[in-house]
Amino acid sequence: MMFSRNTLFAAGAALAYGVSSGTAFAPSNSVGNAVSRTAPAVIQQQSQSRQYSSTQLQMAGPAQVDLTGKVAFIAGVADSSGYGWAIARSLASAGATIIVGTWPPVLKIFQNGLKRGSFDDDSTLPDGDKMVIEKVYPLDAVFDSPDDVPDEIKNNKRYAGLSGYTIEETAKAVEADYGKIDILVHSLANGPEVTKPLLETSRKGYLAASSASAYSAVSLLQKFGPIMNEGGNMLSLTYIASEAVIPGYGGGMSSAKAQLESDTRVLAFEAGRKWGVRVNTISAGPLKSRAASAIGKEPGQKTFIEYAIDYSHANAPLAQDLYNDDVGNSAMYLCSPLARTVTGVTLYVDNGLHAMGMALDSESMSDRNA
Repeated sequence: MMFSRNTLFAAGAALAYGVSSGTAFAPSNSVGNAVSRTAPAVIQQQSQSRQYSSTQLQMAGPAQVDLTGKVAFIAGVADSSGYGWAIARSLASAGATIIVGTWPPVLKIFQNGLKRGSFDDDSTLPDGDKMVIEKVYPLDAVFDSPDDVPDEIKNNKRYAGLSGYTIEETAKAVEADYGKIDILVHSLANGPEVTKPLLETSRKGYLAASSASAYSAVSLLQKFGPIMNEGGNMLSLTYIASEAVIPGYGGGMSSAKAQLESDTRVLAFEAGRKWGVRVNTISAGPLKSRAASAIGKEPGQKTFIEYAIDYSHANAPLAQDLYNDDVGNSAMYLCSPLARTVTGVTLYVDNGLHAMGMALDSESMSDRNA
């Protein structure tokens, strides 16, 4: 399979980071409805007493995930097609209280959709109940404090009537409403020049990608860390372009994802020592979200995400569909007490595609594949 230079870019490169789940990949109806497939049952953590020895942790019974009483804030949810929604749904299935931050320009659309029941089918939990999003906060994660907001944004009609959408203000609002939280999810990204190769990317575009896709995670933890309970977890979403060349994933987005993964390790140390909070990231495979579907489409051709899904099927060790609840379930594990010693990790949830060093469907392999 041959790709043009603008073809291969992927997760985390949404043209507007708040439009979908803030990441460029989410599932396609062609490969499985976003959340219609019930994820395999995940064991829940029992509250039974544990007996410790000098070398091991003994559990009295099967491990179970129970997040009842935990509060999870997911930044970057604006519809039901992406990873942010799937993570929220998985956490809700384990009993967590769900609150989200949504990009201001699409806030009303999302809130109206929730009121109309537009997302009801995608809100169904394994026990038949519906996920409830307790509160939706306006959040523009490229602004740390009110002083950072320029007049052009303040006067923009898409922000009309809204205030308190910087990271600092959102954290204060969450603290006022809920006191402490336990789970913080960074599910957003933006690369305004993502379709440009790095050699043609401007300084402004490069820094914008870094600001929205990487530093926003640092800022979120700076502001939310003080209101996180000890033992909590921050989780972000990354992509394999952080460590391997994906032609077409430009505009500084590959650099931003590399920054995000490096920052994950540093923040795991700093936040662990300062607040007792864990920090991890998931490197997710191709999934067809609304945002991803709008990227890189040329007349008469498949979209990039369709190429990427086909490429994964042809080359990943596990030739199977990737659903957003696969990432949601992995996120639930990382955010649960089952992962209490797991921090600073990049967890690949991509059917093993990251492990491949050669494309099986390459023309150079045609004789072998015949």
